[in-house]
Amino acid sequence: MSTQPINLMGMDSARLAEMVAQWGDKPFRARQLLRWIHQRGVSEFDQMTDLAKAFRARLQEQCVIQAPSVVSRHVSTDSTRKWLFDVGQANAVETVFIPEDDRGTLCISSQAGCTVACPFCSTGHQGFNRNLTTAEIIGQLWWARHELSATGAVTRLQAGINQDEDGGSGSPDPRIITNVVFMGMGEPLLNYDAVLGALRLMLADNAWGLSRRRVTVSTSGVVPMMDRLALDCPVALAVSLHAPNDELRDRLVPLNRKYPLVDLLESCRNYLVHAPRDFITFEYVMLDGVNDQPEHAEQLIEISRQVSCKLNLIPFNPFPQSGLRRSPLSRVREFADRLQSAGVVTTVRKTRGDDIDAACGQLAGEVKDRTRLAEKRLAAAGLQPIRMVEKSS
Repeated sequence: MSTQPINLMGMDSARLAEMVAQWGDKPFRARQLLRWIHQRGVSEFDQMTDLAKAFRARLQEQCVIQAPSVVSRHVSTDSTRKWLFDVGQANAVETVFIPEDDRGTLCISSQAGCTVACPFCSTGHQGFNRNLTTAEIIGQLWWARHELSATGAVTRLQAGINQDEDGGSGSPDPRIITNVVFMGMGEPLLNYDAVLGALRLMLADNAWGLSRRRVTVSTSGVVPMMDRLALDCPVALAVSLHAPNDELRDRLVPLNRKYPLVDLLESCRNYLVHAPRDFITFEYVMLDGVNDQPEHAEQLIEISRQVSCKLNLIPFNPFPQSGLRRSPLSRVREFADRLQSAGVVTTVRKTRGDDIDAACGQLAGEVKDRTRLAEKRLAAAGLQPIRMVEKSS
């Protein structure tokens, strides 16, 4: 019986070193492999010219370097890019690249679907199938960097890089993507081990070499995993708050019923002891007549006195199943002004990529929902589900 080849895409330095040691080779081979895969973007072993031929032959025989394959790609009028990645079994996840003058931010997915089921998020309406592997998570970064560099879609100037620097002999420039945010499909902290493996690769000097301040995990508030992340791999943290009191947050973020605000805010304070930034980002989607009233702003001001934070107000991106509306821009501004007048650092997120459904809350992908969550919601509303047609192989 033939064994499944080992996918090196998701292996960190410790696991690679263990594999190399089992083969009787020296630890520096693991460092070489990391650099070839993640810094130079090479997926063919015969191109790794500083590895011994016998070692390359063994790699060729037992291993692969494989990222998820691209089903489709879209480019927005504002240059935002979105990829749909096939992760098998009729499931696909979405990844978004947002170019700006001083940075290039990649928004990646951690699950095929999501179990948190926030009513304002289109991913939650897809239900849930499974967690992604570390290889599938880091593969989104690997592929996006490879394609952006190969096509010249993003200039080095856009990434804030001096054009006189040498980017390397034809290798993808690892600095095109300067920031990574776990804000795509899924709740990252409910796929903790795979996400932790991806984070360690992103931070490793011999792999991606990103700063902890430039990697952000966004969570709906999985308190025990927030506490673990603070000790295991503290990166920048964003919390999907969306409501300033338990009664409303129970409706908007169902996870709040298990981890209410008092526990969430305590976990945020504990996280700050280890965090690379001196604040937590609270994300707050603005929903017309739901969470955008003056009393909600006052409650947020009180929360800001309990946790050092920045408020990121997000204009809601409507989709038919939600039954929710975007707060008028005038009300968003009034809300932001009220927070800022109280000394709360507040930003209003610029909507990017909404013409290709790549904006915040719009990522839905294609999920073969084993939880039947989407079907149950439709049944409760007296509607019939739309059946997905599986692609033929």
